[in-house]
Amino acid sequence: MKLSVFCLLVALVCQRAFADWVRQPFWYDDARRDKVAKGTVWPQPRSIQTTQQSLSLNPDSFSFSTSDDASSNANCKDVLDPAIERYRDLLFWIPAGERVSVSGDRVLGGLRVTISGGTCSEYPTLDSDESYTLEVPASGDATLRAQTAWGALRGLETFSQLVYEVDGKHKLNVTTISDEPRFRHRGVMLDTARHFLNVPYIKQNLDAIAYNKMNVFHWHIVDDQSFPFQSATYPDLSGKGAYTQDNVYTRQDVLDVIEYARMRGIRVIPEFDSPGHMQSWGQGYPELLTSCSPTNVQADIYHLGPANVARNSTYDFMQNLFTEIRDIFADDYLHLGGDEVHFQCWMSNAEIQDFMRQQGFPNTTQGFAQLEGYYIKRLLDIVEGLSVAPKRSRGIVWQEIFDNNILSGDFTVDLDTIIHVWQWNNSNFQGIPYWDELPLVTGAGYQAILSSCWYLNFISYGRDWPEYYACDPHNFTGTPQQKQLVIGGEAPLWAEWVDATNHVARMWPRASAVAERLWSPQSVTDSAAASPRMEEQRCRMVRRGIRAQPQGPSYCKYEWNLAGQAGNYVPTASGARGITGYAQQLLLSLFSCLVLTFGLS
Repeated sequence: MKLSVFCLLVALVCQRAFADWVRQPFWYDDARRDKVAKGTVWPQPRSIQTTQQSLSLNPDSFSFSTSDDASSNANCKDVLDPAIERYRDLLFWIPAGERVSVSGDRVLGGLRVTISGGTCSEYPTLDSDESYTLEVPASGDATLRAQTAWGALRGLETFSQLVYEVDGKHKLNVTTISDEPRFRHRGVMLDTARHFLNVPYIKQNLDAIAYNKMNVFHWHIVDDQSFPFQSATYPDLSGKGAYTQDNVYTRQDVLDVIEYARMRGIRVIPEFDSPGHMQSWGQGYPELLTSCSPTNVQADIYHLGPANVARNSTYDFMQNLFTEIRDIFADDYLHLGGDEVHFQCWMSNAEIQDFMRQQGFPNTTQGFAQLEGYYIKRLLDIVEGLSVAPKRSRGIVWQEIFDNNILSGDFTVDLDTIIHVWQWNNSNFQGIPYWDELPLVTGAGYQAILSSCWYLNFISYGRDWPEYYACDPHNFTGTPQQKQLVIGGEAPLWAEWVDATNHVARMWPRASAVAERLWSPQSVTDSAAASPRMEEQRCRMVRRGIRAQPQGPSYCKYEWNLAGQAGNYVPTASGARGITGYAQQLLLSLFSCLVLTFGLS
């Protein structure tokens, strides 16, 4: 009887050891091969030919070199030299103690970067050339050719993504790529007014933007809830409008963000939304806003509402503030907002009513649309008046400004103004579907950017990135000329429910789907085919220190390391024992079984 009991115990111990062994990650590595595509590129390039012939990289001897054009032009060198050092670190992530010698392998010795455009601009612009070609030959050095430093940055990112790990070695395959973006404007929008984000978190997001070849950071910097931008001209904007004096962006903070973005080929477009969304402005300067009275339409109306557009002092204020903003922000474009202006406050204010009568605006919805159009036109004139050759200051506005033009019949907004389309007709938002709005906007001759289908602040159970992937800015009925006027899009992340604890994970890799839609050819539409590359891109971002959330059950060797610091991440200890460790455990368990069995006998 005792022998039977111990035999049962022996069987249970051996079964447990075997079960532990078969559950380990080296089994998942095999299963994962169908879910990921190592060494693949995100976004998908315009043209890529790759082979199964692999080359090894030696971290100790791999070299970067640049052409005479790239090294002699100050602006090119200013961007390219630091980028090469960043990508040197990103290329070689396997810890030195875990690397395996590549002696005897076919080794790629280096990468030569050539900029053949002759000159490089100091800052990226809407019209910057981001094209590049990349060749990784079977012998000799790899070559990267671009017309600008911005194209070279995109090529360096692609080259870094081609590298993958095999048995402790950095490898890549013989590959030829010719690439350029489909759209010129490819961005994400962060809201730092609902919740303040410290500069390091903004920079982390800028890194992720660069890893996905996007080129615009739309900074929704202020709103009703807070005014964190520290103005020297009007210090009470943040002095009384910020949450606290620790929750502000100083001039140096903003310049630091702009420079960090510039070095990654990213434009920073700030948004100072008006005439609505200005409650925080009124904390320090209440005379800017319209004094509201309760009406039978809106009994609980705010005491102060939208900007008081009847006063010349309002435009003087804007002239001074935007002169300061123009001096700080380098991009040609400033986002001026213009969305969600509720007319009830203007309707309740006698001063506004008198002004409307003087201007000949009727006391109707059409008249209030004309009133907002009047304000925006004067604001656009202020911004464009700040142009200093060769730069020209221009505006971006939300689609309500265009819709009000239709309503009022008064198309006075300059055609250089970009219309930002965000509304769609479902239970969440007013407006018509974007595929009906874009024909109207482009038919009137305006350039447009799209956000309607890419609101990342809306979350649902399961993978939602295929929905973003399926949305195409050219999905509307229009002429080829109209579709050329759609210059790209942005993925917004409004921050009512987002702060530093979750904004990066909420954004990435969901915004990666938008990045590929805006970069890759229109024919690249199959999300199922893209899924292995998405898994690789998500794991690659985690390895680089981006807290990108998973997109379903998966295994990433570089799981998020809570104890790690910023920079490259190495595998955690869990799962590192592999087959050898578990074979040892199994043998030890079998030995224990034999001792127990024969000892009992």
